[in-house]
Amino acid sequence: MGIKRHIPNIITLLNLLSGSLAVIFAVKGNLVLAAIFVAAGIFFDFFDGLAARALNVKSEVGLQLDSLADVVTSGVVPGIVMYQLMTKALPAKGGLGADWNSSVFDIQIKPFAIIGLLIILASAYRLAKFNVDERQTDSFIGLPTPANALLILSLPLILTYQPGPFISDLLLNEWFLVGLTLVSCYLLNAELPLFALKFSDWSFKENKLRYFFILSCIVLIIFLKFIAIPVILLLYVILSIISNQKESVV
Repeated sequence: MGIKRHIPNIITLLNLLSGSLAVIFAVKGNLVLAAIFVAAGIFFDFFDGLAARALNVKSEVGLQLDSLADVVTSGVVPGIVMYQLMTKALPAKGGLGADWNSSVFDIQIKPFAIIGLLIILASAYRLAKFNVDERQTDSFIGLPTPANALLILSLPLILTYQPGPFISDLLLNEWFLVGLTLVSCYLLNAELPLFALKFSDWSFKENKLRYFFILSCIVLIIFLKFIAIPVILLLYVILSIISNQKESVV
């Protein structure tokens, strides 16, 4: 096989590299660049699986490497971003915004904002379950970590490029961010069947739900730009629930 068998793993490592760079930018507070590199990582994450199937070189190492890369790109980064957003949302002094000061490490930490790091734990647990769950070959049980990462990383993009009094007040409200964090952690690990954008063929009859979703995504992005991302995630969950109910009736 030569180098061919290494191509999917190289693509996966590019995902990990993108995620590592995103971590650096997220820690530094540059959440827009963090979002850009997360998007790049998710792009590579999509194509490593395609490459493995196209080249017929799927392996157990590749499966584990993919999850390890996703823990960083789609777990650690959104967790840090949520921590940073909560830090911005909290009042400067006293109450929930009180700091932990460390003269040894020269850092200030807002304990309340640590709640945002729950996303990292929930993402890691979801990825571990995915690797041993044989039900998730053609669909998902729970929200995929890349989708959740896009949801969280859309917030700084909306705040930067589509600011408005209502939007800024909402997205920088500490209780809204706590609620979103908890909902995010729940959806990642919920026993909720969600359809996957995997085409076994290109027929409209077998893939009408996928075609409708893709067309809806394009329309939403054109009209809503970055605000479309959370709307798309909500639509994804709703369509999956409707599809599951129809299948159960049949």
